[in-house]
Amino acid sequence: MTTEATLPSTSASPTARHLWTRARGITLAFVLLLAGAVTLAALRSDARHGALDPRSADPYGSRAVAELLSQHGVATRVVTTVADARAATGPDTTLLVADPDLLTKHQQRRLHAATTDSGGRTVLVAPGGWSVKTLAPGVAADPAASRESTLSPGCALPAARRAGTADTGGIRYTTTLRDADECYPSNRLATLLRLPAPSGDGDTVVLGAPDILFNDRLDEQGNASLALQLLGSRPHLVWYLPSLSDSSTTAPDDEKSLVELLPAGWLWGTVQLFVAAALAALWRARRLGPLVPEELPVAIRASETAEGRARLYRKTRARDRAATALRSTTRTRLAPLVGLPVAQAHTPETLLPALSAHLNSDGQALYPLLFGPPPGDDQALITLADRLDALEREVRRP
Repeated sequence: MTTEATLPSTSASPTARHLWTRARGITLAFVLLLAGAVTLAALRSDARHGALDPRSADPYGSRAVAELLSQHGVATRVVTTVADARAATGPDTTLLVADPDLLTKHQQRRLHAATTDSGGRTVLVAPGGWSVKTLAPGVAADPAASRESTLSPGCALPAARRAGTADTGGIRYTTTLRDADECYPSNRLATLLRLPAPSGDGDTVVLGAPDILFNDRLDEQGNASLALQLLGSRPHLVWYLPSLSDSSTTAPDDEKSLVELLPAGWLWGTVQLFVAAALAALWRARRLGPLVPEELPVAIRASETAEGRARLYRKTRARDRAATALRSTTRTRLAPLVGLPVAQAHTPETLLPALSAHLNSDGQALYPLLFGPPPGDDQALITLADRLDALEREVRRP
């Protein structure tokens, strides 16, 4: 006879069913989160389809303003490359750049060089700090956006005074040019700038928000009037929509760093979060020192501890561990009763002969009870506990 055999399976080896039971909540939450993200992305993509495109009738398209300009004799042409935009510049042309921040530095420099002395008008729609310094030298974008959407002109520019209030609230700008028209201020910073060309012919208009060009906002406030005056001063309007297909004008030095790709304010927000986390860690940190014993606030009975452990065994179906604990404890109590040291309580070759001599019975019959395999179900575990109790009572009997 040998010591207790290795158990074929234990509760420490969870089955696929147990793993699924534990992970199904997290998995369901992840699936719902993923589905929500995909749905939101699809809705946003659909809502912004054709944004600022003069051929699009979507709410964020600009077909309405193109139709109004056509009725006033202004022809609109859409281009998607810097080369076409450069070729179209001239004294009788207004060049609108729909999303200047999509242009690389190399593209921005080429476009600015073509529009500086063209004698026409260039309209930049909501350029950020990435592009406005190159396309409109002397102008800087303020990191904080305007909190108001509808603003009053607040300047002497005839187009702004005739249009009145308009939805220009968005990016705010500062300029060092003295002859610039600063209009529609928000907290003393302009959301629309008109910059005369150095040569005296032509100008550049920096518009802080694209709202006055959207189909669903054109009939609000003085948006239509302002849009027609800014875009209809020349007989030809070239609408430049930057595209990914325009890769021939990129240069190796146009790659943006990670800091430049982050939106304005995100860098300082991230730094503030790290500082807050560090302060919270210092606040919650505990001083290192020796352990101090403390008395328990309540006395817990041994029976409650045993019942709690039994419930844990039952919850995890750990019948093997429960049976091992019952047998080991019984053997430890039986060994002194038959004259053996506790160290030999778990050796069948020593314990079983001593028990047989004490009970005048066959030791082979006691082996499955004290060193047998784990029970197969809860009822077998209960039966095992009863038999172990009966054996201990028999040994203790005088």
